[in-house]
Amino acid sequence: MPQQQRFATPEITPRSLARLGQRFGIHYRIEGSDSPRQPVAIGHVHDVSLPQGMHLTLSDLQVERGYTSTSYQSVPWFLSIILEGTIQLHMNKQQVILGAGDGVCVHFDAQHPLTVHQPAQPRLRTVNLAVLTTTPLGLPDPSGSPHLHCWPLSEALRDTLCTISRQPPSTWRQPLVWQGLALQLIGLGLPEPSPTFPEHSGLSARDRRRLAALHSRIAQHPAEPYSLTALAKEAAMSPSSLRQKFRACYGCALFDYIRQARLQQAYKSLLQGHSVQQAAHSCGYRHASNFSTAFKRHFGIAPHALQRTGS
Repeated sequence: MPQQQRFATPEITPRSLARLGQRFGIHYRIEGSDSPRQPVAIGHVHDVSLPQGMHLTLSDLQVERGYTSTSYQSVPWFLSIILEGTIQLHMNKQQVILGAGDGVCVHFDAQHPLTVHQPAQPRLRTVNLAVLTTTPLGLPDPSGSPHLHCWPLSEALRDTLCTISRQPPSTWRQPLVWQGLALQLIGLGLPEPSPTFPEHSGLSARDRRRLAALHSRIAQHPAEPYSLTALAKEAAMSPSSLRQKFRACYGCALFDYIRQARLQQAYKSLLQGHSVQQAAHSCGYRHASNFSTAFKRHFGIAPHALQRTGS
């Protein structure tokens, strides 16, 4: 059963933001006074845990002091929808300003963090949706360099989101309704995958074929004990060339991708009812404790909690 929890008090202080940052891998920078008790915003933030690896956050705030959040956690897809107010987003060299009725979709990680600035304003209402894994929904994995994909909401969809977000958080129907709306937002917001590599990547057609074959093999057999030397030999490249070309091709480091592929396999294994120890071994981790740490850092949920959900 999806669960919804109200985890913020009417006054959001630097201290409460710091606690949220520790929980979700976010660093906050607040303008003005350094007092830990002076409110940054007044309002409510509702946390909605949905099935299939989705996590929803509803915010309705009066922002007293502008603040900036930088997210370092690895998230395959993140969507933010503005119902009222404005925010500014930065990623790499890209910057966008969103207003009421705008949506954005992005994927980010520690190497490509997402920075969001919430200026002081009378009211800021947002719907944020984190897709923690692409596996349950059969979604495409992010490819290429991370960028901000923006799109406008229809007036009808915006009105629906505003209406549902005003319902009491204790209503048992609301998580069910949000599950359907979350799927609709994902369908509208995810960018179309690019069928080709960027022209500026400097990769030859032969390099692309070899990297694609390597990428596919890792995805199908993530638990193998890969080494950089062996993979470079398989791709007929030097180790340094493989590292450089793999990042240029897929927008992430080679061994970051291997780790993500292993954790995706573990996610499937846990949903199938396997124990945490079995899931850890199936994806190449020798120690369940190391696996649990990596799993929670990547998906934002402990493997034991997912195991209970799957059962």
